[in-house]
Amino acid sequence: MPFFILAVIFLRSVFKSRRQLLLENLALRQQVTMLRKSVKRPRATVADKLFWILFPRYVDGWRTVLHGLHPDTVVRWHRQSFRFYWRWKSRGPKPGRPAIDGGLRKLIREMQAINRGWGAPRIHGELLKLGIEISQATVSKYMVRQKKPPSQTWRTFLANHSECLAAIDFFTVPTAGFRVLYVFIVLSQDRRQVVHFNVTEHPTAQWTAQQLVEAFPFESGPRYLLRDRDAIYGGLVQRRINSPGIEEVITAPRSPWQNPFVERIIGSIRRDCLDHIIVLNERHLRRILRDYFNYYHTCRTHLSLNKDPPETRTVEPTESGKVVAFPRVGGLHHRYERIAA
Repeated sequence: MPFFILAVIFLRSVFKSRRQLLLENLALRQQVTMLRKSVKRPRATVADKLFWILFPRYVDGWRTVLHGLHPDTVVRWHRQSFRFYWRWKSRGPKPGRPAIDGGLRKLIREMQAINRGWGAPRIHGELLKLGIEISQATVSKYMVRQKKPPSQTWRTFLANHSECLAAIDFFTVPTAGFRVLYVFIVLSQDRRQVVHFNVTEHPTAQWTAQQLVEAFPFESGPRYLLRDRDAIYGGLVQRRINSPGIEEVITAPRSPWQNPFVERIIGSIRRDCLDHIIVLNERHLRRILRDYFNYYHTCRTHLSLNKDPPETRTVEPTESGKVVAFPRVGGLHHRYERIAA
C-alpha cells in the first residue's frame, strides 16, 4: 500500500506542469520557514497571512499542500482581508459632528470648574448670550465627566465662609522650670488675624468661656466658629458660643487637618519664634507672643494673601530711598523699609 501511494504521487508529479510544481514547492518552503520561527504553535506574521491570501488565487489544489495550517484558517484570513479592503475602499469623511475650536473647549471646561452645579444647559445658555452658536449636545460632549457626584469639600467650605468664620485651639509651651503652659488663640480666617490670645497653666472651661467673651464683645462674633472635640469645650463653653448666635462647626475625631488655618499659624509660631527661645514664665510668654503677633500682623507676608500681611502694607517705590532693616521679635525677624537719605 505505501508503494502504491508513492507511485500515484510520482505519476501526478510527472504530469504536472513546471509552473505548478514551482508553486507547490514555494508553498512547502514557506510553511517550513513559518514552522521554524515558531516554538510550539505556528505563529503567522502579516507577511505569512498575505502570502496565503494571494496563493489560492494562482493554485487550484492549494488545500493539498497545507500541512502547518488548517484550510479554514486561510479562508478566514481571506474574508478578513476582503472586509478590510472594502472598508478602506468605501471610506468617507470622518463621521459625527465636526470638532470645535480648542479655545471654546477650554472655555466650556473653565465654566464648569468655577461654577459649582452648572450643567450643560446653563453653560449652553451662557455661550448663546456670548454669541457662540453651538448645540447643547456638543457642550455636554466636551464637559469633564465627574467620577462621583460633586460635593463641597472642607477647603471649599472655608473659602466660602472665610469672612464670617473664626477658629479656636490650644497649644502647649514648655518653660525653663519644666512647667507646661497652655496658649489659647482665636483666629479670624478672613485675613488670618489673631483676634485674641491668652496663656495659663491650668486651663478650665470657665477660663476658656471668659476668653471667648473677651475675644468677641458686644455681639461682634463671627457667624461660624470652628473647633475640635477637646473635652475642655464643655457645656459652659458651648453656651457662651451659642449665646450671641454663633454656630459651632466641630471637626471629626483625630482630624486636625479639618481646622487647617489655626494649625498652620500654630506651626508658624513654633517655627518662627518659640523654637528659638527659652520661655521663663507666663509673663515672659505673653510678651513674646505679643511681639510676634505684632510682627505677624503688620510685617510678615503670607502666601494665601498674595504676599501681603493681614494688615495691608503699601508698596514703596524704588526712588523713596535706600532699604533699611528694622529688627522685630527680639531680632529673630526684620522689617525692611525705604528711608530717604
